[in-house]
Amino acid sequence: MSILGNHTRRDFLVNGAALIGMATLGGAAAVTGCAPKPARAEVTATEELMLEHGALQRLLLIYEEMARRLRCCQDFPAPLLGGATTLIKRYVQDHHEKLEEEHVFPHFEQAGKMVALVKILRGQHADGRKLIETLQGQAVPLTAKNFVQRAQLEAMLLLFARLYRPHAAREDTGLFPALRAVMSPVEFEDLGKRFVEQESARGGQGHFDRIIQEIVEMEKALGIHDLEQFSPKF
Repeated sequence: MSILGNHTRRDFLVNGAALIGMATLGGAAAVTGCAPKPARAEVTATEELMLEHGALQRLLLIYEEMARRLRCCQDFPAPLLGGATTLIKRYVQDHHEKLEEEHVFPHFEQAGKMVALVKILRGQHADGRKLIETLQGQAVPLTAKNFVQRAQLEAMLLLFARLYRPHAAREDTGLFPALRAVMSPVEFEDLGKRFVEQESARGGQGHFDRIIQEIVEMEKALGIHDLEQFSPKF
């Protein structure tokens, strides 16, 4: 047998013994609970919901800027109102609120915790949908002289913002932090994964980033995209 053949055979035996040893250690680790843990979701369920609330808050700022312009007899492109309203319905109501209604609220109701708050939140979701249906019919060109139409639209935009700012704040500071207490750790982790999967299923990879980009374009169209402009000038 050649020298090369002896080395090859010896290397094979050494490497094979090492692999067997690693496999044995791996099996022992699994038995003793030291096996590698499965990968976790990128974000938790509550982090995902709060990210979506951040998108909602920026849409409310767009509504409030439109209301300000209506009050001051300044115009804005009619398609902008339609775009913001459609995005609220598509992303906030048809996606975010359904996650809450199907996967968050039931856990509190079943546990008998914060039931009164959940009832109010459900009712406010229904109220918000009615307001959005009305606003979808208002996305028409406005004239500076049509004071009644402008006043009605301003009131509707501010009413929607008045509804959703305290709604989201109460969820962020009251309901969401208590979610872990009405779920097991495994259920909570699985819920985060499910939210990420549903986000991807709704709009593909990077869906949230595209939603934010849509919002940024609306902010630019209204001239409110520069965060520093909101800083007080002393």
